[in-house]
Amino acid sequence: MAEHANERIRIDASMDECLAVVLDFENYPSWARDLKQVTIQERDDEGRGALVEFRAAAMGQSFKYVLKYDYSAMPDSFSWVLDSGEKLRQLDGTYRFEPEGDATRVHYDLVVDLSIPLPGLIKRRAAGMIMGTALRELKKAVESARQ
Repeated sequence: MAEHANERIRIDASMDECLAVVLDFENYPSWARDLKQVTIQERDDEGRGALVEFRAAAMGQSFKYVLKYDYSAMPDSFSWVLDSGEKLRQLDGTYRFEPEGDATRVHYDLVVDLSIPLPGLIKRRAAGMIMGTALRELKKAVESARQ
C-alpha cells in the first residue's frame, strides 16, 4: 500500500534560488546524503532533466530508480512520477514554491510504495524520513549557496 506524506519548510532565499538548487539534479549527491549518483537520461526543450536516474542508499538498501518530470506548472511547482525502479512500485511527488517575503515556503508532497515487504509503520517512517531529510538538506544547500 502506498504511503502519502507532505511537509513544508521555510527557506531564506528567493524562489529562483530554490529552483536553481532543486533543478540541478547532477549536484544532488553533494547535498542529499542518501543519493550516491544522479544521471540525466533525457532533457526537455529548456535543458531541464525530463528523465532522471537516481542511485540511492537508505535503510541498509541500495537501489536505482528513474523519475519522469513534469514542468507544466512552473515556476510555482513541478512534479514527477516513477518511470522505473528497483524496490519501488511508486515514488511520485510534487515540489511547490510559495514566496513569503524575502523567503520561500517549499511544499513537498510524496507518495511512496515500496515493493519490498515491510510493515506499514516502517513504510510510513521511511516516507517521512525521505521527505524530512530532503527538505532539511535542501534548505541547508540553498541557504549556504547564498553566502
